[in-house]
Amino acid sequence: MLDAWKEAVVEAPAFYIGWGGLLIGLVFGALIVRTNFCTMGSLSDIANFGDWRRFRSWVLALAVAILGVLWLERSGLADMGSSIYLNGRLTLGGHVIGGLLFGVGMVFAGGCASKNLARAGGGDLRSLIVLFVIGITAYMTIGGLFAETRVAIVDATSVELGIEDQGLDTMLAALTGMDAGMAQLVTALVLAGGIIIYAFADKGFRTSPTHVVAGIGIGLCVLAGWVLTALAFDEFADNPMIASLSYVRPAGDSIDYLMRFTAYDGMNFAVSTTIGALSGAFLMSLVTRKFFFATFQDSGDTLRNLSGAVLMGIGGVTALGCTVGQAVTGASTLALGSFITFAAIVAGGFIGMKLMERFV
Repeated sequence: MLDAWKEAVVEAPAFYIGWGGLLIGLVFGALIVRTNFCTMGSLSDIANFGDWRRFRSWVLALAVAILGVLWLERSGLADMGSSIYLNGRLTLGGHVIGGLLFGVGMVFAGGCASKNLARAGGGDLRSLIVLFVIGITAYMTIGGLFAETRVAIVDATSVELGIEDQGLDTMLAALTGMDAGMAQLVTALVLAGGIIIYAFADKGFRTSPTHVVAGIGIGLCVLAGWVLTALAFDEFADNPMIASLSYVRPAGDSIDYLMRFTAYDGMNFAVSTTIGALSGAFLMSLVTRKFFFATFQDSGDTLRNLSGAVLMGIGGVTALGCTVGQAVTGASTLALGSFITFAAIVAGGFIGMKLMERFV
Protein backbone atom coordinates (compact mmCIF):
# COMPACT_ATOMS: atom_id res chain seq x y z
CA MET A 1 0.00 0.00 0.00
CA LEU A 2 2.83 2.39 0.84
CA ASP A 3 4.36 1.80 -2.59
CA ALA A 4 1.06 2.69 -4.25
CA TRP A 5 0.77 5.86 -2.18
CA LYS A 6 4.34 6.84 -3.01
CA GLU A 7 3.75 6.35 -6.72
CA ALA A 8 0.65 8.56 -6.59
CA VAL A 9 2.38 11.32 -4.60
CA VAL A 10 5.52 11.32 -6.78
CA GLU A 11 3.38 11.76 -9.89
CA ALA A 12 1.73 14.92 -8.48
CA PRO A 13 3.92 16.13 -5.59
CA ALA A 14 2.77 19.76 -5.64
CA PHE A 15 -0.86 18.71 -5.25
CA TYR A 16 -0.26 16.27 -2.40
CA ILE A 17 2.26 18.42 -0.56
CA GLY A 18 0.01 21.46 -0.84
CA TRP A 19 -3.26 19.88 0.18
CA GLY A 20 -1.74 17.23 2.46
CA GLY A 21 0.31 19.83 4.30
CA LEU A 22 -2.75 22.04 4.59
CA LEU A 23 -4.72 19.18 6.18
CA ILE A 24 -1.93 18.35 8.64
CA GLY A 25 -1.68 22.02 9.56
CA LEU A 26 -5.46 22.25 10.01
CA VAL A 27 -5.43 19.39 12.51
CA PHE A 28 -2.38 20.81 14.29
CA GLY A 29 -3.87 24.30 14.65
CA ALA A 30 -7.22 22.94 15.81
CA LEU A 31 -5.48 20.75 18.42
CA ILE A 32 -3.51 23.69 19.79
CA VAL A 33 -6.70 25.69 20.33
CA ARG A 34 -8.84 22.81 21.61
CA THR A 35 -6.29 21.43 24.09
CA ASN A 36 -4.44 24.66 24.94
CA PHE A 37 -1.16 22.91 24.11
CA CYS A 38 1.58 25.45 24.80
CA THR A 39 5.26 24.76 25.36
CA MET A 40 5.93 28.15 26.96
CA GLY A 41 2.82 27.68 29.07
CA SER A 42 4.15 24.34 30.25
CA LEU A 43 7.23 26.03 31.70
CA SER A 44 5.07 28.73 33.28
CA ASP A 45 2.88 26.03 34.86
CA ILE A 46 5.98 24.40 36.37
CA ALA A 47 7.44 27.64 37.70
CA ASN A 48 4.21 29.09 39.10
CA PHE A 49 2.08 26.11 40.09
CA GLY A 50 4.34 23.05 40.10
CA ASP A 51 2.05 21.62 37.40
CA TRP A 52 3.97 19.41 34.94
CA ARG A 53 1.01 18.17 32.88
CA ARG A 54 1.52 20.38 29.82
CA PHE A 55 5.24 19.58 29.87
CA ARG A 56 4.36 15.87 29.93
CA SER A 57 2.14 16.50 26.89
CA TRP A 58 5.10 18.08 25.13
CA VAL A 59 7.44 15.16 25.75
CA LEU A 60 4.69 12.62 25.03
CA ALA A 61 4.40 14.20 21.57
CA LEU A 62 8.13 13.58 21.18
CA ALA A 63 7.77 9.93 22.24
CA VAL A 64 4.98 9.36 19.71
CA ALA A 65 7.06 11.00 16.97
CA ILE A 66 10.14 8.90 17.86
CA LEU A 67 8.15 5.66 17.56
CA GLY A 68 6.64 6.89 14.29
CA VAL A 69 10.05 7.68 12.80
CA LEU A 70 11.33 4.27 13.94
CA TRP A 71 8.48 2.65 12.01
CA LEU A 72 9.13 4.84 8.96
CA GLU A 73 12.81 3.97 8.75
CA ARG A 74 12.38 0.27 9.45
CA SER A 75 9.62 0.04 6.85
CA GLY A 76 12.03 1.53 4.31
CA LEU A 77 9.75 4.44 3.53
CA ALA A 78 12.07 7.17 4.82
CA ASP A 79 15.73 7.85 5.47
CA MET A 80 16.11 10.52 8.13
CA GLY A 81 19.58 11.24 6.77
CA SER A 82 17.72 13.22 4.10
CA SER A 83 16.49 15.71 6.72
CA ILE A 84 18.36 18.77 7.99
CA TYR A 85 18.89 17.30 11.43
CA LEU A 86 21.33 14.44 10.91
CA ASN A 87 24.90 15.08 9.86
CA GLY A 88 28.35 14.54 11.31
CA ARG A 89 28.87 18.22 12.13
CA LEU A 90 27.32 19.29 15.41
CA THR A 91 26.63 23.03 15.38
CA LEU A 92 26.91 23.19 19.15
CA GLY A 93 26.97 26.96 19.56
CA GLY A 94 24.03 27.37 17.22
CA HIS A 95 21.93 24.90 19.19
CA VAL A 96 22.79 26.41 22.57
CA ILE A 97 22.73 30.13 21.70
CA GLY A 98 19.80 29.82 19.32
CA GLY A 99 17.82 27.74 21.80
CA LEU A 100 18.44 30.19 24.64
CA LEU A 101 17.41 33.16 22.48
CA PHE A 102 14.29 31.36 21.34
CA GLY A 103 13.37 30.38 24.89
CA VAL A 104 13.65 33.94 26.18
CA GLY A 105 11.81 35.25 23.12
CA MET A 106 8.83 32.94 23.49
CA VAL A 107 8.30 34.19 27.05
CA PHE A 108 8.43 37.84 25.96
CA ALA A 109 5.99 37.12 23.11
CA GLY A 110 3.63 35.09 25.28
CA GLY A 111 4.22 31.85 23.44
CA CYS A 112 6.29 30.11 20.78
CA ALA A 113 5.71 30.39 17.04
CA SER A 114 3.07 27.65 16.95
CA LYS A 115 1.16 29.16 19.87
CA ASN A 116 1.18 32.55 18.18
CA LEU A 117 -0.20 30.90 15.05
CA ALA A 118 -3.05 29.50 17.13
CA ARG A 119 -3.72 32.86 18.77
CA ALA A 120 -3.62 34.69 15.47
CA GLY A 121 -6.18 32.23 14.11
CA GLY A 122 -8.31 33.07 17.12
CA GLY A 123 -8.28 36.79 16.33
CA ASP A 124 -5.26 37.98 18.32
CA LEU A 125 -3.77 40.75 16.19
CA ARG A 126 -0.71 40.90 18.46
CA SER A 127 0.18 37.36 17.48
CA LEU A 128 -0.35 38.11 13.80
CA ILE A 129 2.21 40.94 14.03
CA VAL A 130 4.54 38.72 16.08
CA LEU A 131 4.42 36.11 13.31
CA PHE A 132 5.30 38.68 10.66
CA VAL A 133 8.28 39.86 12.73
CA ILE A 134 9.39 36.25 13.34
CA GLY A 135 9.25 35.53 9.61
CA ILE A 136 11.09 38.69 8.56
CA THR A 137 13.75 38.26 11.24
CA ALA A 138 14.19 34.60 10.30
CA TYR A 139 14.95 35.61 6.70
CA MET A 140 17.32 38.33 7.93
CA THR A 141 19.15 35.62 9.88
CA ILE A 142 19.26 33.15 7.00
CA GLY A 143 20.74 35.43 4.36
CA GLY A 144 20.22 39.00 5.41
CA LEU A 145 21.57 41.48 7.92
CA PHE A 146 22.24 38.94 10.69
CA ALA A 147 23.45 36.10 8.46
CA GLU A 148 27.20 36.75 8.62
CA THR A 149 27.16 36.95 12.40
CA ARG A 150 25.16 33.72 12.62
CA VAL A 151 27.51 31.88 10.28
CA ALA A 152 30.59 33.14 12.15
CA ILE A 153 29.21 31.98 15.51
CA VAL A 154 28.06 28.62 14.20
CA ASP A 155 31.33 27.92 12.36
CA ALA A 156 33.44 28.88 15.38
CA THR A 157 31.49 26.63 17.74
CA SER A 158 30.85 23.57 15.57
CA VAL A 159 32.24 20.13 16.34
CA GLU A 160 33.12 17.46 13.80
CA LEU A 161 32.01 14.20 15.39
CA GLY A 162 33.96 11.93 13.08
CA ILE A 163 31.01 9.58 12.54
CA GLU A 164 28.35 9.26 9.88
CA ASP A 165 25.80 11.44 11.63
CA GLN A 166 24.88 12.86 15.03
CA GLY A 167 22.09 10.42 15.77
CA LEU A 168 22.16 9.02 19.29
CA ASP A 169 21.72 5.57 17.77
CA THR A 170 24.77 6.09 15.54
CA MET A 171 26.78 7.12 18.58
CA LEU A 172 25.62 4.03 20.47
CA ALA A 173 26.64 1.81 17.55
CA ALA A 174 30.06 3.50 17.32
CA LEU A 175 30.70 3.15 21.05
CA THR A 176 29.52 -0.44 21.45
CA GLY A 177 30.05 -2.00 18.03
CA MET A 178 26.33 -2.81 17.96
CA ASP A 179 24.64 -3.35 14.62
CA ALA A 180 23.22 -0.04 13.33
CA GLY A 181 19.67 -1.35 13.05
CA MET A 182 19.73 -2.80 16.55
CA ALA A 183 21.25 0.40 17.95
CA GLN A 184 18.43 2.40 16.37
CA LEU A 185 15.79 0.05 17.79
CA VAL A 186 17.29 0.09 21.29
CA THR A 187 17.78 3.88 21.38
CA ALA A 188 14.29 4.67 20.11
CA LEU A 189 12.51 2.19 22.36
CA VAL A 190 14.46 3.18 25.47
CA LEU A 191 13.91 6.91 24.90
CA ALA A 192 10.26 6.68 23.85
CA GLY A 193 9.46 4.06 26.46
CA GLY A 194 11.11 6.07 29.21
CA ILE A 195 9.21 9.21 28.20
CA ILE A 196 5.88 7.37 28.09
CA ILE A 197 6.47 5.86 31.53
CA TYR A 198 7.45 9.29 32.86
CA ALA A 199 4.36 10.95 31.37
CA PHE A 200 1.81 8.42 32.58
CA ALA A 201 3.42 7.91 35.98
CA ASP A 202 1.69 11.11 37.05
CA LYS A 203 -1.96 10.54 38.05
CA GLY A 204 -2.90 14.13 37.24
CA PHE A 205 -1.67 13.66 33.69
CA ARG A 206 -3.07 10.22 32.95
CA THR A 207 -6.50 11.22 34.26
CA SER A 208 -6.57 14.35 32.09
CA PRO A 209 -7.81 13.36 28.60
CA THR A 210 -7.08 16.84 27.25
CA HIS A 211 -3.36 16.62 28.05
CA VAL A 212 -3.06 13.03 26.82
CA VAL A 213 -4.86 13.79 23.55
CA ALA A 214 -2.68 16.89 23.05
CA GLY A 215 0.55 14.92 23.36
CA ILE A 216 -0.55 12.02 21.17
CA GLY A 217 -2.20 14.30 18.61
CA ILE A 218 0.78 16.64 18.17
CA GLY A 219 3.12 13.65 17.86
CA LEU A 220 0.90 12.13 15.16
CA CYS A 221 0.83 15.43 13.26
CA VAL A 222 4.63 15.43 13.19
CA LEU A 223 4.60 11.81 12.03
CA ALA A 224 2.10 12.67 9.29
CA GLY A 225 4.46 15.38 8.06
CA TRP A 226 7.34 12.92 7.87
CA VAL A 227 5.16 10.41 6.00
CA LEU A 228 3.92 12.97 3.47
CA THR A 229 7.34 14.39 2.61
CA ALA A 230 8.87 10.90 2.53
CA LEU A 231 6.24 9.81 0.00
CA ALA A 232 7.03 12.91 -2.10
CA PHE A 233 10.81 12.53 -1.77
CA ASP A 234 12.67 12.64 -5.08
CA GLU A 235 16.42 12.11 -4.90
CA PHE A 236 16.81 13.75 -8.32
CA ALA A 237 15.14 17.01 -7.26
CA ASP A 238 17.20 20.20 -6.94
CA ASN A 239 17.11 20.11 -3.14
CA PRO A 240 15.84 16.69 -2.07
CA MET A 241 14.81 16.70 1.58
CA ILE A 242 12.21 15.27 3.90
CA ALA A 243 10.78 17.43 6.66
CA SER A 244 7.98 17.82 9.15
CA LEU A 245 6.41 20.53 11.28
CA SER A 246 8.42 23.63 12.19
CA TYR A 247 7.25 27.24 12.36
CA VAL A 248 10.08 29.79 12.41
CA ARG A 249 11.54 29.80 8.91
CA PRO A 250 8.15 28.67 7.54
CA ALA A 251 6.69 31.95 8.85
CA GLY A 252 9.13 33.75 6.53
CA ASP A 253 8.46 31.28 3.70
CA SER A 254 4.74 32.00 4.02
CA ILE A 255 5.27 35.76 3.82
CA ASP A 256 7.42 35.27 0.73
CA TYR A 257 4.74 33.02 -0.80
CA LEU A 258 2.06 35.63 -0.24
CA MET A 259 4.23 38.39 -1.73
CA ARG A 260 5.39 36.36 -4.75
CA PHE A 261 2.40 34.07 -5.27
CA THR A 262 2.65 34.06 -9.08
CA ALA A 263 6.29 32.92 -8.94
CA TYR A 264 5.33 29.66 -7.19
CA ASP A 265 3.94 26.50 -8.77
CA GLY A 266 2.10 25.79 -5.53
CA MET A 267 2.48 25.76 -1.77
CA ASN A 268 5.50 23.91 -0.46
CA PHE A 269 5.23 21.91 2.77
CA ALA A 270 6.40 24.74 5.04
CA VAL A 271 3.86 27.17 3.63
CA SER A 272 0.95 24.74 3.47
CA THR A 273 1.37 23.60 7.08
CA THR A 274 1.71 27.20 8.32
CA ILE A 275 -1.40 28.40 6.50
CA GLY A 276 -3.13 25.19 7.57
CA ALA A 277 -2.31 25.74 11.24
CA LEU A 278 -3.61 29.31 11.07
CA SER A 279 -6.80 28.11 9.37
CA GLY A 280 -7.32 25.21 11.78
CA ALA A 281 -6.98 27.53 14.75
CA PHE A 282 -9.46 29.94 13.16
CA LEU A 283 -12.06 27.22 12.57
CA MET A 284 -11.68 25.69 16.03
CA SER A 285 -11.93 29.15 17.61
CA LEU A 286 -15.23 29.68 15.81
CA VAL A 287 -16.55 26.25 16.79
CA THR A 288 -15.63 26.70 20.45
CA ARG A 289 -16.71 30.36 20.44
CA LYS A 290 -13.27 31.50 21.49
CA PHE A 291 -12.70 33.84 18.55
CA PHE A 292 -12.25 37.46 19.56
CA PHE A 293 -10.09 40.35 18.43
CA ALA A 294 -7.29 41.46 20.74
CA THR A 295 -4.42 43.87 20.38
CA PHE A 296 -1.51 45.31 22.36
CA GLN A 297 -2.39 46.77 25.76
CA ASP A 298 0.21 49.55 25.74
CA SER A 299 3.66 50.50 24.47
CA GLY A 300 5.35 48.21 26.98
CA ASP A 301 3.29 45.23 25.83
CA THR A 302 4.13 46.09 22.23
CA LEU A 303 7.85 46.30 22.91
CA ARG A 304 7.91 43.00 24.82
CA ASN A 305 6.06 41.10 22.11
CA LEU A 306 8.08 42.49 19.22
CA SER A 307 11.42 41.97 20.98
CA GLY A 308 10.33 38.41 21.73
CA ALA A 309 9.48 37.91 18.06
CA VAL A 310 12.93 39.14 17.01
CA LEU A 311 14.62 36.77 19.47
CA MET A 312 12.54 33.85 18.22
CA GLY A 313 13.30 34.64 14.58
CA ILE A 314 17.04 34.82 15.21
CA GLY A 315 17.10 31.95 17.70
CA GLY A 316 14.91 29.62 15.69
CA VAL A 317 17.06 29.89 12.57
CA THR A 318 20.33 29.68 14.52
CA ALA A 319 19.15 26.57 16.36
CA LEU A 320 17.55 25.10 13.19
CA GLY A 321 14.12 24.93 14.78
CA CYS A 322 11.70 25.77 17.56
CA THR A 323 9.74 24.05 20.31
CA VAL A 324 8.08 21.90 17.65
CA GLY A 325 10.68 22.01 14.87
CA GLN A 326 13.54 20.83 17.08
CA ALA A 327 12.06 19.56 20.35
CA VAL A 328 9.58 17.23 18.59
CA THR A 329 10.33 17.03 14.84
CA GLY A 330 14.12 17.16 15.08
CA ALA A 331 14.43 15.09 18.24
CA SER A 332 12.26 12.37 16.68
CA THR A 333 15.22 11.64 14.37
CA LEU A 334 17.35 11.04 17.53
CA ALA A 335 19.67 13.92 16.53
CA LEU A 336 21.90 15.05 19.40
CA GLY A 337 21.65 18.70 18.33
CA SER A 338 17.86 18.59 18.64
CA PHE A 339 18.03 17.42 22.24
CA ILE A 340 20.59 20.14 23.01
CA THR A 341 18.25 22.72 21.48
CA PHE A 342 15.35 21.32 23.50
CA ALA A 343 17.32 21.75 26.74
CA ALA A 344 18.48 25.26 25.73
CA ILE A 345 14.93 26.37 24.91
CA VAL A 346 13.72 25.15 28.31
CA ALA A 347 16.61 26.96 30.03
CA GLY A 348 15.92 30.09 27.99
CA GLY A 349 12.26 29.92 28.94
CA PHE A 350 13.05 29.92 32.65
CA ILE A 351 15.57 32.73 32.15
CA GLY A 352 12.93 34.71 30.28
CA MET A 353 10.46 34.29 33.12
CA LYS A 354 13.04 35.54 35.64
CA LEU A 355 13.72 38.56 33.43
CA MET A 356 9.99 39.28 33.21
CA GLU A 357 9.66 39.08 36.98
CA ARG A 358 12.54 41.46 37.47
CA PHE A 359 11.91 44.11 34.85
CA VAL A 360 8.17 44.03 34.09
